Amino acid sequence: MPKVMVIDDEPFILMMIEDKLRRGGLEVVTLRESKGAVEVIRREMPDLIILDWMMPEISGISICKTIKTDPALANIPVFMLTAKGQEDDEKLGIKCGVDRYITKPFSPRILLELVLEQLGNK
Repeated sequence: MPKVMVIDDEPFILMMIEDKLRRGGLEVVTLRESKGAVEVIRREMPDLIILDWMMPEISGISICKTIKTDPALANIPVFMLTAKGQEDDEKLGIKCGVDRYITKPFSPRILLELVLEQLGNK
């Protein structure tokens, strides 16, 4: 069963995504704090990461940069799920290695479809 890690500081968002992905047949690991996230990623080795950009301690962009520059983690697809919807924000996300940029509000159904599509392409 593919494993997806979701990192977001909003409990409602985490619960909603976790529920949808589990119903879609995926194993889900959730984190509410960005601090220590990279260590958990190394331990869990998820097949895909869904990451919020704006978090209190370490931004999702910083986490993504760390993932994409670590040879052991660089091939893990990263979806950025964020309220930052400006074109320049999306360009920065893509430049940092984000595989898919999704703005909030979002459709959990479409998110599941995108995740399954990405996992099918691995």
